[in-house]
This record gives sequence, structure tokens and C-alpha cells, in this order.
Amino acid sequence: MKQVRHLVLLSALCLVAGGASAQSSGEEYDPTVFMMYVKDSGGKIRGEGYEVWSSRQGLDDVVEMFEFTERKGFQQTPNPQFIFSSKDNRFALGIGGYVSLRTSYDFKGAVDNIDFVPYGIPMVATYANRQRVMMDATTSRLFTKAVVKSRTLGNVVAYIDMDFRGGAEFSYTPHLRSAYVSLLGFTAGRDVTTFCDLEAVPETIDHEGPNAYNYNFATMLRYQHSFFEDHLTVGAALEMPVVSGSYGESFRPISQRVPDIPIFVEYSWGRECRSHVRASAVLRNMYLHNATTGENTSLFGWGVQASGRVAVCDMFSLYFNGVYGEGITPYIQDLTGSGLDFTPNPENLSQIQTMPMWAVQGSAQVDIMPEKFWMSGGYSVARVAQKNGYYSASEYRRGTYIFGNVFYKVTDNLTLAAEYLHGGRKNMDGLKSSANRLSVMMQYNF
Repeated sequence: MKQVRHLVLLSALCLVAGGASAQSSGEEYDPTVFMMYVKDSGGKIRGEGYEVWSSRQGLDDVVEMFEFTERKGFQQTPNPQFIFSSKDNRFALGIGGYVSLRTSYDFKGAVDNIDFVPYGIPMVATYANRQRVMMDATTSRLFTKAVVKSRTLGNVVAYIDMDFRGGAEFSYTPHLRSAYVSLLGFTAGRDVTTFCDLEAVPETIDHEGPNAYNYNFATMLRYQHSFFEDHLTVGAALEMPVVSGSYGESFRPISQRVPDIPIFVEYSWGRECRSHVRASAVLRNMYLHNATTGENTSLFGWGVQASGRVAVCDMFSLYFNGVYGEGITPYIQDLTGSGLDFTPNPENLSQIQTMPMWAVQGSAQVDIMPEKFWMSGGYSVARVAQKNGYYSASEYRRGTYIFGNVFYKVTDNLTLAAEYLHGGRKNMDGLKSSANRLSVMMQYNF
């Protein structure tokens, strides 16, 4: 009951405070900040005071807490527009999100996916898959971020965000994306895989992004640390494994027993460390049951990646990532869930083999008006190599992804964008198919 009364009082104070706005030292980030506290005395809860920030320093301190812990990169949420802070600035809670409407038209081939995934391009053209129109708001987001200043632990960050992609297409079922706590360099919870370089690709309207990229989520325990004024960063993690293989008649799936182990080393340079190169690796041990022998067995998977961003000048940046490995479909966007971590050996179906695969992406962005109006484009390809021949003629061999887009921020909160996508798929037997998509987006941050 006490907690309920606290919430009621807090809500009332928020209504009173609707016009209080922080004037931070940064020009780009200007949230509304509420400073409040309640006092519990003699079993009675009473508002000891409500105070709009009167100190410029107090405002700046709160805003700095969120700017310092902000994480930039592909599909990362902006800093919250509403912040609730304790009187002593030791605790601050930010609430934010955005509403995003994406409208697309597929022509000369339609992808069988809400996102533009070359793996999902139909290989046989029919009257049903030539064209498709979609209007999608499932990528809209809600998030909360709490920052606690601790004398012992430094800045402690607790973050949760969600979209509405938890069910079937266009069902608008809430879906948890990230949920983690970060302190002293450790991150525990669910987050983007450590193998992913968040700043190795520009933003796209397409929620999936280039097919060579590896923007996937994992439940993890990660440690990350920076040296030499943040110019050198290293990280390693234990992540919940996700296996997607073709078992054939001789093998059966079983629970996994060893976490995936991604690691990376990154070097940054230039103004605000805008440029960087990163070397990453991932090790996997995938377990399955041999129905013929009655014994369990395991397959070793591994991958390496080079990625980065180079700010050539204030207006022009280059992005890239290249990955190679065996049995690493969760770490190549186009191959996630494809069943190609391993397949039966086509020369001996009683044996199982990991599949070699690689992917490369290169792109560029031109900031015509920095953080106001920009254009980007790029090319991406993912490929599965043959090993002892191919298991199935219809097995995926190669996918290509070409994109070009333009983004315009009408205001700090409203963004408009347009994008063209072209994709192709080729199977092991040489059969090819392609698809095209035009998209527009309107997004409002709050």
C-alpha cells in the first residue's frame, strides 16, 4: 500500500511539473527534467516538496548522466526526453521511445518477410509473389533507463526496451529486446551480441539491415574495458547459444551445454573517436544426438570478423564488416534460423558436418547537414560454401543486398526517410531470383 501511495504522489507531482525543461550545455539533447522527493514520516506519506531545477549545474549533471552512458549505433534508442531525478542527483530514471510507421512496396519480386531478407526471396515467381504492399508500426519502441551514481560501483545502468514484434507478422505483440544491468564494465542480461559492431553500418529503414551484418540478441554475461583515454577497448562474453542445423535422419537436437564465447579488440581514433577498427572472434560448441549410435556428439563452430567505421571527413564516413567461419548462422543476418550451422555429409549421410560461410558489407554515408540531413548506401553479400558437395539442391548458396536511402530530421523529434532495396538469392543448383522494395518512414521520438 505504501508503494501505491508513493506512485500516486509521484504521478501528481509529474502533472504539476509538465512545463519544467532542462537547458543543458549540449545543443542536441534538451530533455524535460523533474526533480522530486517524498518523505515517509510516522507511517504517513506527505510531499515534503516539489522543486523544479533552479540550479543550472544540477540540470547539467542529470543530463550528463545520460549523455555519458548513451550508446550509439545501429537501431540504438535516443536519449530519453523525460527524466525523473532524485534531489541529490544520485538516481535518475529516463522514459522514452518512438512511434515509427514504415510503408513499403515490393515489385519485380516480393520478399516473403516483413523485413528485406534475401534468404526469404521466393525462388519461383508466381502471381502471388510479384508485388506486395505493407504498412508496419511494429518497430515502434518503448524504453526505460535508470542511472545510479554509486560511490563504490560508479555509474550503474539498468536498461529495458521493447518493440511490438513478439508474435506473428502484424500481430503487434509486445516483444522484449534488451534487458540488462551494467556496472564496473560488466553487462548482465539480454543485449545485442558481443560479436556485433554497432557502428559498422549506417542506419536503414529496413529493420533487418544488410544481410552480412550480425545484429542479433543474446542473453549474456559480458565484460568490457577501455584503455588509453578510450582509444583501445577489449571485451569478452558468455552468451546463450542458438543452434539452427539440418539434422537429417541420423541425428536429433538436444539441449546445448556450452555458451558461445565472443571476444573483440577495438582501436578508435580521430575527433570524438568517430573512427575505429575492430577485430572479433566467436567460438561455439554445438551438441546433437546421434540416433544411429545412441550417443551424443558435438561440433566445433568458429568465426572471425573485421569491422569498422572511418570518418574520412566531417561529412563523409565509410563503414564495413567482413566475417568468415563455420557453423555461425546466428552471426550472419541473412542466415539466422536457416538450418545451415551444420548439415548431413552428402557423401555419407551418417555423418554430420559444419558448413563454411562468409559475408562482406561495405557502405558509405554523406552528412549533407550533420545530424539533420544525410544519405547512405551500400552493398552486402552472404554466402554458404559447399563442403563435400551440397546436401540439397534447393539449399541457399548466396544472397545479395543493395541499399540506398535518405534521412531528414524535420525537428529534433520527427524524422522522415525514404529507401530503395534490391536483393538476390542463388541456390546451390544455380537457380536465381531477385526482389525490389521501396520504403518510406515517419518516426517521432518522445
